[in-house]
Amino acid sequence: MQEDSQQISGCVEEITFRNSQSGFTVIKLIHLGEQITAVGLMPAVQVGENVRLTGEWQIHKTFGHQFRVESCVSSMPADLGSMFRYLASGAIKGIGVSTAEKIVEKFGADVFNVLENDPEALSQIKGISYNSAKKICESFKQQQRTRETIEELQNMGLTPAESMRAFNVYGNRITEKFEENPYILCDEDIGIPFDRADEIVLKLSARPHEFVRIMAGIKYILTHNLGNGHTCVPRELIIKPAENLLGCDSDSAEIAVDNLISSGEVIERVLDGRPFLFLPDIYEAEFEIAQFMKRQVEYPPVPVSSLESRIEIIEARLGIQYEQIQKKAIKIALEKGMLILTGGPGTGKTTTLNGIIRLLQNSGLDIALTAPTGRAAKRITEITGFDASTIHRLLEVEWDKRDNPVFTRNERNPLDYDAVIIDEVSMVDVKLFAALLKALPLGCRIIMVGDFDQLPPVGAGNILQDLISWGKIEVVKLTEIFRQSMTSAIIKNAHSIVRGEIPDLNSTDGDFFFINNENTSSAAAETADLVCRRLKKAYNYSPVDDIQVLCASRIGETGTVNMNKIIQQKLNPKQKGKKELVHNGYVLREGDKVMQIKNNYDIFWTNLDDMSEGTGVYNGDIGKLVNIDMANAQVQILFDERLATYTFEQCADVELAYAVTVHKSQGSEFCAVVMPAVGVPARLCYRNLLYTAVTRAKKLLVIVGTRSEIERMIKNDKKAKRFSALRYFLEL
Repeated sequence: MQEDSQQISGCVEEITFRNSQSGFTVIKLIHLGEQITAVGLMPAVQVGENVRLTGEWQIHKTFGHQFRVESCVSSMPADLGSMFRYLASGAIKGIGVSTAEKIVEKFGADVFNVLENDPEALSQIKGISYNSAKKICESFKQQQRTRETIEELQNMGLTPAESMRAFNVYGNRITEKFEENPYILCDEDIGIPFDRADEIVLKLSARPHEFVRIMAGIKYILTHNLGNGHTCVPRELIIKPAENLLGCDSDSAEIAVDNLISSGEVIERVLDGRPFLFLPDIYEAEFEIAQFMKRQVEYPPVPVSSLESRIEIIEARLGIQYEQIQKKAIKIALEKGMLILTGGPGTGKTTTLNGIIRLLQNSGLDIALTAPTGRAAKRITEITGFDASTIHRLLEVEWDKRDNPVFTRNERNPLDYDAVIIDEVSMVDVKLFAALLKALPLGCRIIMVGDFDQLPPVGAGNILQDLISWGKIEVVKLTEIFRQSMTSAIIKNAHSIVRGEIPDLNSTDGDFFFINNENTSSAAAETADLVCRRLKKAYNYSPVDDIQVLCASRIGETGTVNMNKIIQQKLNPKQKGKKELVHNGYVLREGDKVMQIKNNYDIFWTNLDDMSEGTGVYNGDIGKLVNIDMANAQVQILFDERLATYTFEQCADVELAYAVTVHKSQGSEFCAVVMPAVGVPARLCYRNLLYTAVTRAKKLLVIVGTRSEIERMIKNDKKAKRFSALRYFLEL
């Protein structure tokens, strides 16, 4: 309990809002004879219960005085009036107002004992059969178990939020699982950091054996490395981090690794004479990708005939003439059924892809066009005119209670397409790619499109590079810049960067500008001024709709966190009557430019153009926060023509987006891009990050920074080393 925390108690009169997944709840309760509002994580509280709340009073500008809850202990109603309100609230399935009245009237103060132990007595009430009585009693007992479990977890040292996450994964079995091994809290589904789990374990009277801790720590290290892009890690490179994290000796770490391998929690494989460690689901994903690709190469689909004449018809219809390398790509896609098409901006990749799509359609083949993110799918739809969806949407994703994706389309229920085109394949991680391949029918053509020189995926794996280096899949790399693109300094300089050459930084006209600024604070201010004033004045660009700041990092004066604060203050400052919401230490305000940072397929939206409705907002979607509804604890965000409605808790996955990282911008294009390039962290000072940023700009690019920083980035072509087994599995 914090030093300034207070305790209050009272009877719950009303639940005005509850998010069943997070447990965030708004209640009205009677405290010292007065009705007050309390807000916080109270997942099991019901109307009529007595609660003891720990937290602090705060003044909400809309709702006034309310109590912000840090922890909650509840007890069952003690008087008949509270018992009736509890039962009449709908908390117990099968009991409404009239039934609640009959139950309390018949059993009085013994009502909860009857609900706990005596369905036969309950069935004596008119309108309740014995089967219904059993279901009512089970619902009551389940609710009691839920409350007791969550309170028990909090007594063990978990916060309310951590308790709710753990309960969502294991239900009422969590306390038993926790007692067996408290380090299950570090599992990916619950996601508590290892040092936090250590803190909780230290408070326990009975602690697990030290080897339980070491094994959990090694699994945690492997999971952490997924975030760095590694699908596997050499065994010898796990031991030293284990010693540092766990304070154990190397022998103990080696024994723990062997125990994990024996139990199947970790898989070890010797690759080129070197033992590597995998988490099972990642091992399975890479192995399945390799098996699929080898089958596809051995048993290609039936080739399409008469291609030369068909290509000539398309050329005549579109008034174009394909280059020989473009024709080669089209022929491979239709004759061999598997193609990797790669190339930088202005090299005719889109024109080639359009030719492939039209010829597939003209051949009577059903096509799916897909991309890893919502913005990438929207972009490829705009440039091809062919409807595209995210891979998740294509696979008809559903989400389990652990918030993990479950794909309806799989090997037992495959997609009904003859060809699947995957755009921005360089962004796809191994688990998502494996799920997509599982859902493809036998003989389905696969066309993979991406830019080899862009950043690798945020998730684990290196799909595009591994498949190209295998050498068994036909690869067409477009390198020649088309004449109509030669006038763009953005395109010319992007290709210079790829070749390791310093771009022309002296240009004072065109679409590529460099502004020298050697001070990080001054560069941040100048970047904000470009966005908020200068580019609007010079080009009539909207600071919100047309201009995007791209940063190498989140941290530092030229990182996204600071840049968003500066730009928000200039473009959308605090104003009387403009509502705002504080989340994760930053302010979301009506009128802000925001980004969804995690796929959420449950968020409801309405299309304002045709008033159609749907669900789903995707990682990377950028919109405008148009309304904060304090009364209903909801937020509305406009993503192009879709108006999405969020609960306050769902806003945890929403961030300011005046500035975003280059990694987050993958798959997107913006009318104008401003990039601060000074104070770039050394670990992010590399060529393909700069190249990716430059190629996000369609009409204008401005870099604010130093020549030396740009030179350092271009000279560093050492792509971050990613351990991956896909290439090895392909060779087996």
